[in-house]
Amino acid sequence: MDESALRELIADVKRGRLDRRRFVQTMLGLGLTAPLAAQMLGAGGVAAGPREQGFTPGKRGGGGDLRILMWDAPTFLHPHFGRGLRDFTASRIFYEPLAAAAPDGTFAPVLAEEMPSLLNGGVAKDGQWVVWRLKRHVVWHDGLPFTADDVIFNWEFAADPATAASSRASFDEIARIDKLDPHTVKLVFKRPQPFWARAFTGDGLLPRHLFERYKGAGAREALGAVKAVGTGPYKVVDFKPGDAILAELNPAYHVAHRPFFDRLQIKGGGDAVSAARAVLQTGEYDFGYYILAEEDVLKRIEQGGKGKLLTVPGSGVNHIQCNQTDPGREAEAERASLGVAHPCLTEPAVRTALSLLVDRASIQDHLVGRNGQITANFLNAPERFRSKSTTWEFNLDKAGQLLTEAGWGRGPDGVRAKTGRRLKLLFQAAVSPSVQKVQMVVKQAAATVGIEIEIKATPVSVFFSSDTSSPDSNVRFLADLQMYTVFTGLDPQLFMAQFASWEIPTKDNKWSGRNLTRYRSDEYDRLWRQAETEMDPVKRAVLFIRMNDLVVKEAVVIPITWRNTVHAVSNHLGGIEPNGWDSIFGRIAYWHRHSGR
Repeated sequence: MDESALRELIADVKRGRLDRRRFVQTMLGLGLTAPLAAQMLGAGGVAAGPREQGFTPGKRGGGGDLRILMWDAPTFLHPHFGRGLRDFTASRIFYEPLAAAAPDGTFAPVLAEEMPSLLNGGVAKDGQWVVWRLKRHVVWHDGLPFTADDVIFNWEFAADPATAASSRASFDEIARIDKLDPHTVKLVFKRPQPFWARAFTGDGLLPRHLFERYKGAGAREALGAVKAVGTGPYKVVDFKPGDAILAELNPAYHVAHRPFFDRLQIKGGGDAVSAARAVLQTGEYDFGYYILAEEDVLKRIEQGGKGKLLTVPGSGVNHIQCNQTDPGREAEAERASLGVAHPCLTEPAVRTALSLLVDRASIQDHLVGRNGQITANFLNAPERFRSKSTTWEFNLDKAGQLLTEAGWGRGPDGVRAKTGRRLKLLFQAAVSPSVQKVQMVVKQAAATVGIEIEIKATPVSVFFSSDTSSPDSNVRFLADLQMYTVFTGLDPQLFMAQFASWEIPTKDNKWSGRNLTRYRSDEYDRLWRQAETEMDPVKRAVLFIRMNDLVVKEAVVIPITWRNTVHAVSNHLGGIEPNGWDSIFGRIAYWHRHSGR
């Protein structure tokens, strides 16, 4: 099919002559994936399909309280400083982006009037610039108007190296932002962008009038000094980090007759199993966030009858990271410094042996269940970026043989050693019963081949803390191994920056980098830079697959499961949209209570 025929098909969908489903089926017949077909419609100016399901309120509010349990409670409500899924998820209730990813792989406007496209003149054919037209009559929670100045400010805020924002990579490729009028901005990129929607489509936006004085080196001072003020459907009344959020309806929300509920009560603490029980068995709460528990436990709890478990296909990968620096030695007052290589884990044989010690089948069957599926890849979604050349294996004999051949012999106590160095590793993760059981599976297998592993379980709020002074956070990585789940977006450029050498967190950059393994590879850096500007989607996909294969085959990371996210939902609660690309609360304005219940 040539370009003109394809454009005519897209135009037919836009005019209503051809439905979206038939278009996607046609593209599948041509060998494309469903997300790619959906993205083609979005680029052609076709709005995402209807997302509301059978509930059209006649007024805003009136729904009473919405009670939510987040056992993995947020510690920050800030779109540029959050660390981990919980901070991003909760922040999206209050802070909104210009557009957000929809379940079908397209983008839907939030604070934008429409999605930029080639057809509406919003996107340059060469990918050099994009024009965003903002929604009018949107106000911040304090009543001041949302304008182009706020958009420009968020770029300046995040792109400033002194700010040390976790969102900085999203804005790095913007050369300047021109204010065309109070509600229109033009982003001009440093070079053509194959994925121009990187900025302003994930995390929310801050109000310039409140945060301008905290830009740069003083940015983190605002974390406790300024209450969350966004444009979202609810306004913060009280926030106790790691404990609770109380919020109330935003009477000036920019979507008519939304939200339905009058107040939000979000309670943190406890554990995932208790959260599930409070929704599915006792009915004390309406929604339990991120239920991470063994499959047999989930089956028992869901018999309670007061709710159901919602499984959302995700993009996350649960994996083990191998630290490439020595967390036990200091260089220039910095542990895990680039100046001191890890004494064991820089050896390929040791890393490969560790990868052979992960019994993924047992982990899947007995611990993970509906929470995920076995994977040998770090990058698993979207499908066109998933490698077909990686494999996984559980083989104790092979692991032991590799260690022996590399000179790691068993000592009198059975633990291997080499040149006086014992093969003893500290393995850290966040506190969670199921997570610690996975750690134990690895520890027991390692013991059989002569590797001694010490398990460390850190409270969730500390492990994923944005406080760079905390030595127990996953960013500081003062251990040999660590395990957690990380999620990708529709485009993997930022996700795969986790192994770029310039993304290594150090004392100098206030530990703001995303390459927690401290991995360095000239070949990887070159592939990542190529993907950054490659306009051919097929060639670009190949580059990401090669990046994945590098870090997986070198066992810098050891993928275990490709994760789903599971939530507990009351039978009375409706309007929840399963979306693996955005926060589960991204559409909380559309949640409602079923009539008559």
